[in-house]
Amino acid sequence: MTSRTLHWKLVFDTTDPHSQADFWAEALGYEVEDNSPLIERLLGIGAVPIEQTVDSHGRRAWLDLTAVRHPDDPFDPDTGEGMGRRILFQRVPETKAGKNRVHLDVHAENGRRAEEVARLEGLGATALYEANEPGGVWVTMTDPEGNEFCVQ
Repeated sequence: MTSRTLHWKLVFDTTDPHSQADFWAEALGYEVEDNSPLIERLLGIGAVPIEQTVDSHGRRAWLDLTAVRHPDDPFDPDTGEGMGRRILFQRVPETKAGKNRVHLDVHAENGRRAEEVARLEGLGATALYEANEPGGVWVTMTDPEGNEFCVQ
């Protein structure tokens, strides 16, 4: 049997993809993808209506989705799409309900958890509680739309 590695991205359902992308880009040190070359090309040939786009960061972006990518990973210059570590935010009509079944753990530098939690709170996150268990110590937080994540 031949083994293979699959390319993947993490996808967040959200009511505001652009604000979520801005939060997570700042939180992780990622970059918001620039899809404007593709969008401008598609608008130019009439393949998509302008109503499916929005101005974000001074450039054309998709209205209902956007992504962030690790700044060191490759990306397609024709589309702006990342080809490595990537998080996509797609608009859905409903707000989050219930606990996440999947969440991110972010790792602060040794001895700097409290500082990192404060920085993330400054970006719009909320600290829920601190856990101190035999398996480790972490702070459970929520992003601006209520998605849980942990700071270890």
